[in-house]
Amino acid sequence: GVTVSVKARRVTVKGKRGTLSREFKHLSVDIYVKDGHVVVEKWFGIKKELAAVRTVCSHIKNMMKGVTVGFKYKLKSVYAHFPINMVVADKGCRMEIKNFLGEKRNRMVHLREGCVVSQTGNKDEIQIDGNNIEAVSQSAALIQNCVRVRNKDIRKFLDGIYVSETGHVDRE
Repeated sequence: GVTVSVKARRVTVKGKRGTLSREFKHLSVDIYVKDGHVVVEKWFGIKKELAAVRTVCSHIKNMMKGVTVGFKYKLKSVYAHFPINMVVADKGCRMEIKNFLGEKRNRMVHLREGCVVSQTGNKDEIQIDGNNIEAVSQSAALIQNCVRVRNKDIRKFLDGIYVSETGHVDRE
């Protein structure tokens, strides 16, 4: 299912959903493919440098999972009085949020590259899909952050758009 190639600490993962590549040049670790396994080594490292080895492994695992099954985040809008209107624009690359707390100003969120937002069909729910987990979660955070309540009691004003579910696009 997945092809991994490493050249000068630049890891490229190819799968059925596409290609992801990432550079680990900021870390002094050895990364190579041996017998169908990706090996990450660190020689004579102190505790903090050794902790980076596991982090690199997790990043590569997430890349493998992304190109095989993909990642999805579902977000729901929550409001007490003024219904939040979410409009998908630019073929899912941009999202407009209207009528948040009754404000006339429209908020616009540009999603990270490789992410697509769509309506799920359920009321007040959207879904962000993509192969890169960091781009998908960052896009969800941008949407959630653009409708933060300011200068009011956040215990009382719970309006906003929140992540309700995370998972994979394809079934494993």
